[in-house]
Amino acid sequence: MTKVLIIDDDRKHSELLQAYFKRYGINLTCAFNAEDGFKKLARTEPDLLLLDVMLPGMDGFEICREVRKKSNIPIIMLTARGDVIDRVSGLELGADDYVGKPFEPRELVARVQATLRRAEQTGSTMGKLQFEGLTIDTETRSVAVDNVAVDLTSMEYELLLILARRHGRKLSRDEILSELRGIDAALLTRSVDIMVSRLRQKLGTPTKPPRFIQTVWGRGYSFVGVPLADD
Repeated sequence: MTKVLIIDDDRKHSELLQAYFKRYGINLTCAFNAEDGFKKLARTEPDLLLLDVMLPGMDGFEICREVRKKSNIPIIMLTARGDVIDRVSGLELGADDYVGKPFEPRELVARVQATLRRAEQTGSTMGKLQFEGLTIDTETRSVAVDNVAVDLTSMEYELLLILARRHGRKLSRDEILSELRGIDAALLTRSVDIMVSRLRQKLGTPTKPPRFIQTVWGRGYSFVGVPLADD
């Protein structure tokens, strides 16, 4: 059974979601503050984290930042605030998607299923993509730069695959968003720029700057890694 953890101080709503999720084969564990959430995250090892932004004490953004220091678990932010900047902030911190409150429970289930499916699909194609200084193993869903492992979120990993599989081709932000799926169109170019910036930072090394993704001014981005010839 799929395991999901929700950190939300609305106890009644979380417990109603818990019962609703069971209908779809999802075991939802509830935590009502950051401290309890971190404990249950370590103990239950969920497949996905639902994270409310408006929490007392440590808010959802802070929790997301801390989780991303240690884990690439898919994260969906839940926000009652409709400002685009709040949603962009979640993406900057490594969230995979967000859902605005109030929402229909069925919509949230669909978002959870889509995010988990995306994470599974990004690792479903066997083999490796190899470039000078960069290896993408699609079987183990791992990435290495200069033989050093790089930890990517599911969204960052899929973004890298989209670009790498089309190396040398110029992709617009709209094309990238269409491929990524699950990101609200209201974010458009800003969200792509944020994700590319974060990916570039992770693909850099202490001795070499990021060198695999090139900005195409007025167009979008292009992967410029040099493919290694097959043996």
